[in-house]
Amino acid sequence: MTVHHQLSAEKVRLAYGDRVIVEGLDLEVAPGQITSIVGANGCGKSTLLRALARLLSPSSGQVVLDGHDISARRSREVARMLGLLPQSPVAPEGITVSDLVGRGRHPHQKVLAPWNSHDYEAVADALDATGTADLADRPVDELSGGQRQRVWIAMALAQETDILLLDEPTTFLDLAHQVEVLDLLTDLRERRGTTIVMVLHDLNLAARYADRLVAMRSGSIHATGTPDEVMTVELVDEVFGLKSQILQDPVSGKPAVMPIGRHHVR
Repeated sequence: MTVHHQLSAEKVRLAYGDRVIVEGLDLEVAPGQITSIVGANGCGKSTLLRALARLLSPSSGQVVLDGHDISARRSREVARMLGLLPQSPVAPEGITVSDLVGRGRHPHQKVLAPWNSHDYEAVADALDATGTADLADRPVDELSGGQRQRVWIAMALAQETDILLLDEPTTFLDLAHQVEVLDLLTDLRERRGTTIVMVLHDLNLAARYADRLVAMRSGSIHATGTPDEVMTVELVDEVFGLKSQILQDPVSGKPAVMPIGRHHVR
């Protein structure tokens, strides 16, 4: 039986110097589900994700992992439970796919200790799960954008964490590769029970692939719930300042946003 780690934010205030980005935010991450965080540029989505990953310390409040303040836990301990794929990660020049994916095993290894059979199995499983096994010997910098993104996800999988945080995992990808990456994340949720939290700009892809949506506005959570509960004409107007109609996605049955530009108002 899958044991899910619990991640939440409690009254979190996040700032860069004197500039407050997030104020008094509460969030309970749904275990074993895909949560998409949406909102206009500058609303605090990526900042919140950085705090959940322990890369940014709250100036007040706390991020809680399994009932304990995440800042009080050791880095290696956190890395065994929680993985992060940031925006536009950069691989060392010339590194091969297998070597990069292998770096996901670092939290599980002791200093100077040799790899054991489970380390090799974890890397092989991650390559297989992401369809990148045939790329194992190729340099990462020679791959296409879609291939490279799958390799970074493979590295996060090799880390064998229950929780995976992704900041704009579809950025700079064409539509086919966006769908490919989001299908892969859905596979992880279904086959491994991975808890996934991702920041997405595309509202329709967010609604199609997420079990839960978190809509942010001006550093706070404006609404949270299922896509059907959250994706309304009123919310799109309030959060994005955009007039729209909400239709039913003919593929997924989820809500889909049809923007109304000023040249198409009737």
